[in-house]
Amino acid sequence: MKVALAQLNSTVGDFAGNEAAILAAYRRGTAAGAAIVVCPELCVTGYPPRDLLLKRPFVARNIEVLNRLAAATGETALVAGFVGENKTRPGRGVTNSVALLQHGRIAATRAKSLLPTYDVFDEDRYFEAATENAPVDFNGERIGLTICEDIWNDDDFWPERRYQHNPPVELAEAGAQIIFNSSASPWHLGKNKTRHEMLRSLALKTGRPVVFCNQVGGNDELVFDGCSLAFNAAGHLIAQGNHFAEDFLVVDTDSPAGVDPVELRPEEAVYRALVLGLHDYFHKCGFDRAVLGLSGGIDSAVTACLAVAALGKDNVRGISLPSPFSSQHSLDDARALAERLGIRYDVIPIRKAFETLKAELEPVFDGRPEDTTEENLQARLRGVILMALSNKCGSLLLTTGNKSELAVGYCTLYGDMCGGLAVISDVPKTLIYRLATWINREKEIIPASSLTKPPSAELRPNQTDQDSLPPYDALDAILDLYVVNGKSAAEIVAAGHDEATVRKVIRLIDLNEYKRRQAAPGLKVTTKAFGVGRRMPIAQRYREG
Repeated sequence: MKVALAQLNSTVGDFAGNEAAILAAYRRGTAAGAAIVVCPELCVTGYPPRDLLLKRPFVARNIEVLNRLAAATGETALVAGFVGENKTRPGRGVTNSVALLQHGRIAATRAKSLLPTYDVFDEDRYFEAATENAPVDFNGERIGLTICEDIWNDDDFWPERRYQHNPPVELAEAGAQIIFNSSASPWHLGKNKTRHEMLRSLALKTGRPVVFCNQVGGNDELVFDGCSLAFNAAGHLIAQGNHFAEDFLVVDTDSPAGVDPVELRPEEAVYRALVLGLHDYFHKCGFDRAVLGLSGGIDSAVTACLAVAALGKDNVRGISLPSPFSSQHSLDDARALAERLGIRYDVIPIRKAFETLKAELEPVFDGRPEDTTEENLQARLRGVILMALSNKCGSLLLTTGNKSELAVGYCTLYGDMCGGLAVISDVPKTLIYRLATWINREKEIIPASSLTKPPSAELRPNQTDQDSLPPYDALDAILDLYVVNGKSAAEIVAAGHDEATVRKVIRLIDLNEYKRRQAAPGLKVTTKAFGVGRRMPIAQRYREG
C-alpha cells in the first residue's frame, strides 16, 4: 500500500492552523497518489491539550474540524487524531481517538486502548480507554489503527509491562494486514533507539508492516522529535522522517528495500531539541524577542547560542550585570560571545544599587555578619533589572540555570531563577560542557576560557561552585542515579560513590523541591526532568536512610 506520513507541528488549541496543515498534507498525499495519508495523534487539537479537554466548547470545535476534514476527502483516505465523545456512561466524557476519513465521510473511528499515566503523561485523568479495537476494512484490505501508547506494551520487547493488552498483536491476530500508529511521542535522550528497536521487533513478531507517524515540535515543556518510521513485514526500515523538523514521507509498505537509520550524536540531538523547543515556545506563546543575562560563564553562553539559533540574532539581547565581585575576564568573555553571535549587548553595573540596598538594610540586620543573604541580594538585583527590560521591551526573559544547579538548589529564588522559560534546566552541567564543545566544533563561538575556567557565581571573592558542591562529574552521576533511575542512597553508594557525598547531594535535592516548584517551565531532554513529570511533595519529612 502506498502511504503518506504527515509529520506535523500542531499547536494546542489552534484549530484553524491545525486544520489547514492537515488539509495541506492531505492534498499533497493525494497528488502523490497515496492510498492513505496518516497524521499524528490528536493533530486536530494539538498534543497535549491537558485541562482544555474539560471544556465542552473545546471538544465541540474539534469535532467540527473533523467533520470538515471528512467532507474534504475523496478516494485517498486520511487518518487524523482527534478528541472523541464517549457516548457511554459511567466513564470519562472523551476518548483519545483517530478517524479514518474517506469519500466525504467518517468511515471509521478507533479509540486509544492504553492510556499512559506516568512521567509527563496523565491521560487517564481525561480519557475513557477503548475496551476493544477491531481491524478496519479499507479498499479491500484490513488495517489496524492504533494510537501512540498502544504499541508500547509488547511482552517480547518489554521485560515489565504496564498493561494487560497488546493492541497491535491482537489486531494482527484478528486479520489486520498493516499496523498504523498515530503518535505524539515526546523526545528524550535514547528515545529514538528504543522506538526503532521496538517497532522493528513488532513488525517481525506480527509479520505485518508497521507505520508510525509522530508529531514534531515543542508544546510547553515537551519536545517532539518527529522521526516517523515505517517498517516492512520483514522488519526492515523502509522510511524515516526528519529529526526535529516537519516532514512528509511517501512509502510503499510492500517495499523490500531497507534504508539505513539516521542517528544523531547526543550533543546534536539535545541542541536541536532545545532550539526547536525554544522556538516553538516563543512562537506559540506570541513572543519574538528574548533577553538574558550574560555572565561570561558557560551556562549563559550556551543559552545565548540556543536563543540565536531559535530566534535569530536580531531578536536576542544580552545583558551583563557586573557586581563588585565580577572578574574582568568574565566581562571580557561575555562581550566576546555577544560580538561573535552578533546580538545587542549592554552593561548595567549593580554595584551602586547593591551598596545602597546593603546600607538600607543594615539597621534591620542588627549587626549580623554578611552571608549568603548578601550574595542573594546581588542575584535578585539582577533579576529585577532583567525583568524590567523584559517588561519595557516586550522580551521574554530566559533563565540560564542548568539541571545540576536546580537539583541541589544552587540558584536564587526571584534572582537568577527569574524568567519565562528555563531553557537548559534539564541539561546537567557535564552535558552543558559537551554542548558547548559541539557548538564550537567548526569555530570558536563560546570563548575557550568559558569552558576552561572554574565555574563560579562570582557573588563573593574567589568563589567557585565547588566551594559548595561536589565536582560536577560526581554530582551529575549521583543526580542521574537518584532522580532519573530512582536508586536509593544505599544503591548509589554500592555503585561506588562516596557515602558522605551521596548523602549530601540527596539531602540537597530533597530540601529544594520548594524552589523547583516556583521555577519557570523547562524543556525536557532527559528521561526524568524536574517539572510535570516529577511530583514530589514539599511539606514532607521522608529522608533517605
